[in-house]
Amino acid sequence: MLARWLFYLFISVSAAGFIGILMAGFAALVIYSNLPSLETLTDYRPKIPLRIYSDEGLLIGEFGAERRNVVSISEVPIHLKQAILAAEDDRFYEHGGVDYLGVLRAAYSNFASGAVRQGASTITMQVARNFFLTREKTFTRKLSEALLAFKIEHNLTKDKILELYINQIYLGQRSYGFAAAAQTYFGKSLQEIDIAEAAMLAGLPKAPSGYNPISNPKRAKSRQLYVLGRLHKLNHISSQELSELEKQPISIKKQTAVFAMPADYVAEMVRQVIYDRYQEEAYNKGIKVYTTIRRLDQEAAYQALRKNVLEYDRRRGYRGPEAYIDLLKNGTNQEKTLDDALDEVSDSDSIYAAIALSVKPNVVQAYRKGGEIVEITGEGLKFAQKFLTDKKEPGKKYIIPGALIRIQKENNRWHITQLPEVEAALVSLDPNDGAIRALMGGFDFQKNQFNHVTQAWRQPGSSFKPFIYSAALEKGFTPATIINDAPLSFNATQTGSKPWEPRNFDGKFDGPMRMRTALVKSKNLISIRILQAIGIHYAQDYITRFGFDAALHPPYLPMALGSGSVTPMQMAVGYAVFANGGFRVAPYFIKRIEDEKGTVLEQFQPITATTGAKRVIDPRNAFIMTNMMQDVINYGTAVKAKQLGRTDLAGKTGTTSNFIDAWFCGYQKDLVTIAWTGYDEPKSLGNNETGGRVALPIWMDYMGPVLKGVPVAEYKPPNAVIAAKINSSSGFRDPSGDISEFFFSEQLPPLTDIPPVEDHVSPSTRDLRDQLF
Repeated sequence: MLARWLFYLFISVSAAGFIGILMAGFAALVIYSNLPSLETLTDYRPKIPLRIYSDEGLLIGEFGAERRNVVSISEVPIHLKQAILAAEDDRFYEHGGVDYLGVLRAAYSNFASGAVRQGASTITMQVARNFFLTREKTFTRKLSEALLAFKIEHNLTKDKILELYINQIYLGQRSYGFAAAAQTYFGKSLQEIDIAEAAMLAGLPKAPSGYNPISNPKRAKSRQLYVLGRLHKLNHISSQELSELEKQPISIKKQTAVFAMPADYVAEMVRQVIYDRYQEEAYNKGIKVYTTIRRLDQEAAYQALRKNVLEYDRRRGYRGPEAYIDLLKNGTNQEKTLDDALDEVSDSDSIYAAIALSVKPNVVQAYRKGGEIVEITGEGLKFAQKFLTDKKEPGKKYIIPGALIRIQKENNRWHITQLPEVEAALVSLDPNDGAIRALMGGFDFQKNQFNHVTQAWRQPGSSFKPFIYSAALEKGFTPATIINDAPLSFNATQTGSKPWEPRNFDGKFDGPMRMRTALVKSKNLISIRILQAIGIHYAQDYITRFGFDAALHPPYLPMALGSGSVTPMQMAVGYAVFANGGFRVAPYFIKRIEDEKGTVLEQFQPITATTGAKRVIDPRNAFIMTNMMQDVINYGTAVKAKQLGRTDLAGKTGTTSNFIDAWFCGYQKDLVTIAWTGYDEPKSLGNNETGGRVALPIWMDYMGPVLKGVPVAEYKPPNAVIAAKINSSSGFRDPSGDISEFFFSEQLPPLTDIPPVEDHVSPSTRDLRDQLF
């Protein structure tokens, strides 16, 4: 009886097992027949971000949800391959997609430990999951993963599977693939990482967030040691190498993007253009954009602008701490309070956020991100000394424990500093074709994304005068024309607003002088007289030749002093006309656009003077204006620029009423550069903070290094320009005169010894002379 019962039981179990195998086999067949096509793997097209490069091909910007650098398996260092396989699948080249020995090993390890500590997913199974499946933990998904792994192994080589894994796996910090992770965490290419770094990267796939070396350095180190141990166990490194590698410190780069130069404003300009063309595909199709920006120029612009903005800010004095932190917020866990507070504050290059811990008049201790406690003494306290006193007045912002301050290291000593409130901009372009060589839209893009080069509409002040003088040359004026620097007054009708009694900057009137001298000294009253003489509407129309919008320069006399609205980019285009001999060129910053394979999608062809750019002023006009603006540097308001030791520089300072805006617009034959400084909410920069004091130093500190080694250019007079000796007092020709001047051949003034007879002077000439005096 018992034997019969056991027989029936055996038959039943066997039948059930057989049916189960049939059902599992049927399920496998159904699932296998419905597995996705492997086209995604055989025609691998990962999401590659938009990348932006300088003229030299250096990376300056990147936009996209996934940071990824695709590499071939041949580019992957052998020690990284070994580390990945040691950490994830050491039998990868032996199994067929599912590692049965690995499954048994993991099951035994998990049973012995009483917890799930090891998984059995092979690299092939991870590829299947990452490309095609969800991460849900169900039997169907696991079976699909295994079957898909078999299919992948049947269709692709082992090296191809490993290559897909190396490029696709997520490794934290928006980095997909090991090449991107190497750049993100170490600032290195994949080929540059050593064994210790490879082991740390290889430990990331298990838990990219948990083993992130930036946010969890201790856990990352622990995981690295495990991978190094596995490399030793598999005989890839010796015991001595293991000991040395375990002790080797690893330098982690804490920035999430590493670019060749600071060019955030340019990168954002490019991003906007590319997005307009390609919409969301711009961020995942691997588009590469090559710009006209040059490394030397951009780095010089960055350093020049920041240095001089900080110097101006120091002249205005310390304003006090940015905020105050409650050091007792988390009880005794002060470090958490400090780290939480500083996580919400961005550093600005070498200007770091810090929280004061201990404050005395002669020493301040402060906490920096990362746990460093710095001590500030002596000269480092000088800037903020008045804010360190023990005797505090109510309502004033003193530095006390918990104060959020800014610190900067200079000459190996920490100093208290501050982020400036003032803004500045610099743009530099090649006047021959419009290629932008450097662009700084503000002090710090992370602090203020407003691009002052293209978006800030400001009054240009006296830097606009050259366009009025250029118009005057077309109306018969010459550099030798005598004009009276004397008081004027106007009613509201003449100014378009209210009665006006203009003054020169120095408050003085110097009487009759030549037009050249008036530009060199930036005489306001003479500019107004010139505008009166040539006609306001004529001037309003004339300035459109340089790219200005007539509607933004109302036809009233203050236009002569730059009361209209311009952007620094417009001023660069305008001054380029003088620099290139009279042609209007369009500024551009994108040279070409390529797809991920390097195929050119778009190539920009600039229109130059030799390829059809429109001539907008007479070359003689451009030459004479350049010659006069050279004297602005030789003898005038920009004489400080002579320190550069060049004779081929020309330009004009600009300062608006109440010192609201400060400009310097200048050029060398092949490079036009505009520098501007002011507050976003317009207010005075301070007494005597002129274009020559605030903007010119930015321009000089940029042009100095950029023009180093560049031969001095020569400006040759065009045809029909005549040099003649003149009497400096009368402006008439005089063979024995004390100075030489340039004239249009048809506008030579009369000789001194043959003065014009009043009866023979035309009415228009008399009217003009009356207006000038």
